[in-house]
Amino acid sequence: MDSKVKIYKERANNESRLSSALFNLSEKENIKVDLGVEKDDTFYSAAISHAYYSIFYCAKALLLTEGIDTKSPEVHKKTFEEFETKFVKSGKLDVALLSIYKKMIIRADELLGIFKKEKGKRGDYTYSIIPQANREPAQESINNAKKFLKHTLAYLEKQK
Repeated sequence: MDSKVKIYKERANNESRLSSALFNLSEKENIKVDLGVEKDDTFYSAAISHAYYSIFYCAKALLLTEGIDTKSPEVHKKTFEEFETKFVKSGKLDVALLSIYKKMIIRADELLGIFKKEKGKRGDYTYSIIPQANREPAQESINNAKKFLKHTLAYLEKQK
């Protein structure tokens, strides 16, 4: 197997594990105490972001098996479009995986843009509570990443 494919697979696994670890850190007081984290701190938005990156690196690994190495600018957009064309529309993978990928892209974009709205005088902030940054969407993102990872890794194993 191509060494770059292997690196992307390892990165995808790592991002998935980190997403779950951040969720557990948000939930478990004993872990917070051990790590010196405030009792009320949560890391659900970070869990969502890392779940997305797990999916992104899975897609990058799959594309490399087709000789496609997406690069900047717009690497996320290019990766998504190539994944859709080469693996979903071609019938190599289930269309449900594309739906998961689309959902995760939307969440990541909203999280990354959360602070864009700051305007006005110093100290005058716009606070926005986004539903994507809470517990349930984080759990769903983790589950989606695990499902995506499982199916894409199984596909890669069959290609050996």
